[in-house]
Amino acid sequence: MLETPHVIVGAAIATKIPDPLIAIPLAFASHFILEMVPHWNPHLNSETKKYGRITGRSTLLIVIDSTLALIGGSIIAYQALPDTGHAVTIMLASLASILPDLIEAPYFFLKMKNKIIEKWINFQKSIQSDVGVIPGLATQYITIFASIFWINH
Repeated sequence: MLETPHVIVGAAIATKIPDPLIAIPLAFASHFILEMVPHWNPHLNSETKKYGRITGRSTLLIVIDSTLALIGGSIIAYQALPDTGHAVTIMLASLASILPDLIEAPYFFLKMKNKIIEKWINFQKSIQSDVGVIPGLATQYITIFASIFWINH
């Protein structure tokens, strides 16, 4: 799944559950649940094996998605102000929701190959439910809109 849906779900969890000891672990766990939802995303591991690197198209998509995720999580956290503690919890939950993917970043982008990260990548790949682009993006848009609806109600 792209990062934006993960972040919006993590932020939504922290919006509704302001206790960081509950919200942050739940946001982290939500990552794995969302990976099981049918979705589409670039296949960095396949690209790396096929081309020896991540394609420019995937890199651009990652930059755009990461930027949208950062903006989305920040906007949701900003809405919690002036309660700084709650805003920080929302930001930390947003980070926790993508932490499983961030662990992979040095492997793909800095070519820091190691067996532990390879096992982690294989685990994440094993729980993903991949579908085509149109239905895979549709489930992610629905996830984002449902989370925003939940935040506002």
